[in-house]
Amino acid sequence: MALPKVDAAFAPANLDAIVGPTRIPRMSRSPDHIIRPAILALSAYHVPPASGMVKLDAMENPYSLPPGVRDEIARLAADAPINRYPDASGAALKAALRESLAIPPGLEIMLGNGSDEIIQIIALACAKPGATLMGVEPSFVMFRMIATFAGMDYVGVPLNADFSLNLDATLEAIARRQPAVIFIAYPNNPTGNLFDDEAISRIIEAAPGVVVVDEAYHAFADASFMDRLAQHPNLLLMRTLSKQGLAGLRLGLLLGRPEWLIQLEKVRLPYNVGVVTQLIAEKVLKHRDILLQQAAAIKCERAVISQRLAAMESVDAFPTDANFILFRVNEAGQVFQSLKKRGVLIKNLDGSHPLLKNCLRVTVGTPEENILFLAALQASLPQSNAKFGANG
Repeated sequence: MALPKVDAAFAPANLDAIVGPTRIPRMSRSPDHIIRPAILALSAYHVPPASGMVKLDAMENPYSLPPGVRDEIARLAADAPINRYPDASGAALKAALRESLAIPPGLEIMLGNGSDEIIQIIALACAKPGATLMGVEPSFVMFRMIATFAGMDYVGVPLNADFSLNLDATLEAIARRQPAVIFIAYPNNPTGNLFDDEAISRIIEAAPGVVVVDEAYHAFADASFMDRLAQHPNLLLMRTLSKQGLAGLRLGLLLGRPEWLIQLEKVRLPYNVGVVTQLIAEKVLKHRDILLQQAAAIKCERAVISQRLAAMESVDAFPTDANFILFRVNEAGQVFQSLKKRGVLIKNLDGSHPLLKNCLRVTVGTPEENILFLAALQASLPQSNAKFGANG
């Protein structure tokens, strides 16, 4: 069937003659005119190159899985149906997680592409006009960044100088700002400490909205709010397998009452956890004894590093329940650069928050990596034996 002829008067080339020039000014096509000002003002999350370095900057488990388990994973990957979409519900993986993590009955599980996606899902779901997301500071930088992504107001309540919760200030901020969401990391990143659990319970009880306790470092802390999920109807618990040796899989999970997760599932994108991630995570969870052994080894090395740092007169190391140690030195920026020149990459937090002046953070590595770090640090320290207080 022949297509009807188009009158030339209505052809696109003649549109200007009818309605005037239609060209869009080039200036208005630029990102500065299209993207939200709040996003333009952000700096992207920076991941530094680490090729050839002793990589101790990202809280990763330094240990590989045993050869036998890697062989099992290789066979799984070879046979994985990557031509098909993954199970959208992740039913088999959820069952493995429920057993491995001893998740109480009656709680639902939501899977995410790492914890970051879960934080984003929660923020998007709660981002009513004028809604506030609250955290404490310093803490995980993505809480603040994702609040901005979602268009929420962000309030960060400063911690005390010793990195403990300032409960009075937090409760006052809750009463004044009425946050829809509060995120609390337990243990906290980057400080490494566990906040007082009763203080957190006070915050949960005072909150008008939902409180999310982020237990990314649970494996190294021997403390959890899992048993309080039934006690607090507005409490959600977030976990990840990234710190237990599966960072490359990008698997996070959220636990909570069905009435919360039913709503949050509406925001989760379909097929967000891939076929290979689901298969490998399910397989590794059957070898949970290996993950526990590796976590125990990391805790032992954490104690060794903490003792060595405490013995260095120009270093203040803070107590930690995570797989990293925060410490303060004079001229942290210079020490950080000197460590890099010696092939050791850690995290420079100086300048990121007033409470983190002259602070650096090191991930616990293998014994060999830790020896290299300690030697490089000793060689990088300024020739000053002066100790200093919490404010640098």
